[in-house]
Amino acid sequence: MDEKLKKIAIENSDSIVQLWMQEINSLKLDNYTASISDELFESTNRQFVNVIFTSLKNAGSPKAVEEFSEKIINLGWPLSYITDGLQVFRRVTIDYILSQYEQLDPAFISNVLKSVDTWVEPLIRQLVNEYSGSWENTVSLQRVALQELSAPLIPVMDGITIMPLIGTVDTDRAKLIMENLLDGAIKHNSEVVLIDITGVPVVDTMVAHHIIQAAEAVRLIGATCILVGIRPEIAQTIVNLGIDLSKFPTKSSLKKGFRTALELTDRQIVDLEDRADSIEQMIQSLKGE
Repeated sequence: MDEKLKKIAIENSDSIVQLWMQEINSLKLDNYTASISDELFESTNRQFVNVIFTSLKNAGSPKAVEEFSEKIINLGWPLSYITDGLQVFRRVTIDYILSQYEQLDPAFISNVLKSVDTWVEPLIRQLVNEYSGSWENTVSLQRVALQELSAPLIPVMDGITIMPLIGTVDTDRAKLIMENLLDGAIKHNSEVVLIDITGVPVVDTMVAHHIIQAAEAVRLIGATCILVGIRPEIAQTIVNLGIDLSKFPTKSSLKKGFRTALELTDRQIVDLEDRADSIEQMIQSLKGE
């Protein structure tokens, strides 16, 4: 921006900020920020315009831009908030500078437009790049966290582990399920692994194929896989599709599957009250002798 025009913008920053705030506030009623509290919207707008003028005075302030971009992402606001705000600032600044001159010729107007653009456009790119970079980093961290939760293997007893599945099983997730099953079965020295599909909404040919592959892989490392959570509609779908699940046990509920797992590991559930009664009867019998 021409130094003279830049000086006008900085010296009249209060007036420009007021005009900018008025326009931004008018947009709040019709866009994504309508549900945001007035206090938060006001404070964020003031920080935004401070970042703009700080960048104008210092010919760019990377740290301020980075911090503001991170704040917008943490608030969950979209990128359009930044682009809209800068476009409004560009328009308000041009209008204000032009209003300071009585006589305007096309060459001068063109110079004002070009000068404002040479400052605003780099700031737009900087803010967008910072926002995009921070957003990609946030999404990457969320993806890793989601993957860790999407196929957990939970040891419940010595030799018995459970993998509860919730949501759609696609190819990428099936690969993660396979890896977690094999690694977890070996790590926990599992004899029986229960795959609970109660939370899987649809079991089609592809999903069943992935589950069969995982179960077969578990069998090859010396463990037994039990498929639990077979709802009536899923059972009907499996039959209609002609899917063969005869190679490993299936149960309608996790409770039944767990009982089977106990039997396979030479254990059983014992009712302590009945056992206590039996012991008491035995004692009484011995006393009678």
